[in-house]
Amino acid sequence: MFYSFFLLLRRLLSWIDFLLVTLIVYLLSFLPKFLTENWYYPVFRFWCKTFIRALGVNLKRHQKNVFPLPQQYIVIGNHPSAFEDIGMPYFFKAHFLAKEELGNWWILGRISRFARTFYVKRESNNSRKQALEQLLNILEKGHNIGLYPEAGCKGRRIFLPFRYGTFEAAMVTGIPILPVFLHYESQEDFEWREKETLIHKLWKILTSENKTANYYIFDPICPKGFDSKEQLCQHIQNLYLQWQAKYLE
Repeated sequence: MFYSFFLLLRRLLSWIDFLLVTLIVYLLSFLPKFLTENWYYPVFRFWCKTFIRALGVNLKRHQKNVFPLPQQYIVIGNHPSAFEDIGMPYFFKAHFLAKEELGNWWILGRISRFARTFYVKRESNNSRKQALEQLLNILEKGHNIGLYPEAGCKGRRIFLPFRYGTFEAAMVTGIPILPVFLHYESQEDFEWREKETLIHKLWKILTSENKTANYYIFDPICPKGFDSKEQLCQHIQNLYLQWQAKYLE
């Protein structure tokens, strides 16, 4: 009885904490960008942490990499859930590419835009080209970027073929790709499905009986050993299919 009350109290405090931090981060997004550009992103990552804590997700980092992570990288992951939009920025200091619709979400969209998330309209060739130019510009400034080569939430299994944008950026810049394989133990609760709203998905995650999220980090892959973006893409696709067979089947 006392333990149940303690858990309920802790969850309540976590949500109060998250709502207060959300209010502060949201209000800060109305300041001129030149005043916040050096410190807003770390605040955004802290906000992601409070969001994860409020949902009660047990986010586990599995360091499968043998070699240390490079100073600059392009982090990629499979994309089964909307949860990655807070889980990946929490683990990795990188600016992520997201679907255009995310930027229009109330409160969350404004916060992510101000944190220098960049967007793409996936059905538009012009939008993808503009996103690639943005991506290259961010890399030239020495920042890390994050992408999902499946081009959207496609379900719990790997969706092929991967889009080439990620691999083209790596080949042009020579910056290594850092692959992360995401595995949610309660796949049905976390998996993003068509016609689901964000509120519905967050509720399913919040009420899930198993909230363990495993993020497997592997060794970075240097593009210099490959002749083309197609060859690099095929190599990494094969790795993801191997990890899928190991962790999901």
